[in-house]
Amino acid sequence: MADVEYCVVGAGFAGLTAALRLKQAGRSVVLLEARDRVGGRTFTEVRADGTWIDRGGAWIGPGQDRIYALMDEFGVPSYQQHVDGAAMMLVDGKQYRYSGTIPWTMSPWAAMNLGAAMLELGHMCKAIPLDAPWEAKEAEKWDRVSLAQWLHSNIASKPAHELLGTAIAGCYTSAASEVSMLFVLYQMASGGGPGFVLGVKDGAQDARPVGGMGAIYRPMATEIGDSIHLSQPVRDIQQDADGVTVRSDELTVRARRAIVAVPLAIAGQIRYEPMLPVDRSFLHQRMPSGSIFKIAVLYDEPFWRDDGLSGQSAAPGSPATITIDAGTNSVRPGVMCVITEGPIARQIGQLEEGERRKLILGELVERFGDKARSPVDYIEQNWSVERYSGGGMLSHAPTGVLTQFGRALREPCGRIHWAGTESSAVMCGWVDGAIRSGERAASEVMEHDTATVA
Repeated sequence: MADVEYCVVGAGFAGLTAALRLKQAGRSVVLLEARDRVGGRTFTEVRADGTWIDRGGAWIGPGQDRIYALMDEFGVPSYQQHVDGAAMMLVDGKQYRYSGTIPWTMSPWAAMNLGAAMLELGHMCKAIPLDAPWEAKEAEKWDRVSLAQWLHSNIASKPAHELLGTAIAGCYTSAASEVSMLFVLYQMASGGGPGFVLGVKDGAQDARPVGGMGAIYRPMATEIGDSIHLSQPVRDIQQDADGVTVRSDELTVRARRAIVAVPLAIAGQIRYEPMLPVDRSFLHQRMPSGSIFKIAVLYDEPFWRDDGLSGQSAAPGSPATITIDAGTNSVRPGVMCVITEGPIARQIGQLEEGERRKLILGELVERFGDKARSPVDYIEQNWSVERYSGGGMLSHAPTGVLTQFGRALREPCGRIHWAGTESSAVMCGWVDGAIRSGERAASEVMEHDTATVA
């Protein structure tokens, strides 16, 4: 049995950050991770030739001060996302090329409809109190409708409807009908509005760490050292008046307090004694993740750049819903990232890998020409079947959840505290939000103990 001050559950960025800050404060900590690696919903693969591929979360942007601070702490530089050239949208068999966030090359009606919807979303986001979105003046109204219902009522143009629906619902790796409009507004507002969420340059995909996310989480893990225990899925957490007992299959940890830093659906698989308060328990049941494939297709060089294309494309309903240039800070190799989310991801997940590869490459050939037909490598990551992620990159709230149970997102349950990007009021859904939540939780447990001693 390990006897420490604090036990952290989950070694994604939230848990790593919490453990790191506790250790740096001179506190004793044990970090238990179910996987055989750290990183959680980020996963950087370094290939034999030194090329690195981010198979999970990858991008950073302005306003994400905490991840930039962590990068400075460990000497990790960033580089700008490639954006030169035309982006592409495919709707109803038509291909539109454009620059910027809005494809103005669509029909004037569709472009105006899309622009007006973006303005309205921005206006609505400003009405969301980030620490308590359920207290917004229109919270009850917005939490009764799904994103799909809002789009149906506010966007008349079919191309604009399909494009915006795909772009927004894709953030939650689910169908637009599955996500509460209040949650959409809260998540967007936490990042500064729809322009940041859906944007590339100066938006959520503005830049990347050199070496990928692994260049950040690996030195964090090194500093935490042998306090990390891998392949230790936590089965139960028991708390009493003096502390908590955290058990995995092989380890038992006795600590003053525990920080649970895993996705909500996974947190719900842990047995708690005594049982958690009803609102927190129900929150675990009601905030699922979605489905997502993230596929890296490697070429000798990024040929699309020479063809005047940025590599960005969107095709609602396609097996390759979104593409983006995912090259490293070196020119070679060319890395095309294909992201497929929600219902389509579940559908292609039923195919054999060879059949799925043929389908994806066919989509890339249609958009980028015959050079896309023969990659040097093809790397799939199906987050939908990751046992300890529970699905996509962000747990989402269906209708009615935030107004009923949102208050339980950050509220400690006795000696059990919560971290994870979903619990961050700023940059909810990004790695930066996960880091913020880990820092908050670390401060929280130390403050509670200081108050108890006082």
